[in-house]
Amino acid sequence: MFIAIERLGPHWTVKADALTAPQHDIDATVYDAVRTAVIHLIRSREIRPDSSAGPVYFVLYDVESEHRGCELAAALHAHLEPLARVMPGTPT
Repeated sequence: MFIAIERLGPHWTVKADALTAPQHDIDATVYDAVRTAVIHLIRSREIRPDSSAGPVYFVLYDVESEHRGCELAAALHAHLEPLARVMPGTPT
């Protein structure tokens, strides 16, 4: 899976692309957890509403800091356990 963070002006963008790794299957439970987290981040205004929640490409726009971008990128990469740590209320 391709995971990247990039600086765009004062904010950061997190991207995850499973299309680049066909052997990396995103199962329904993981997808649902990531989608729930992205919706929560949008509703809390931590990321822009045009951010995308997959199913094979994820992009989180306007992340406030490089540190938070790294946290979210690591959560996307490692899936449920780290996602639950950085996003309380996410199903595990």
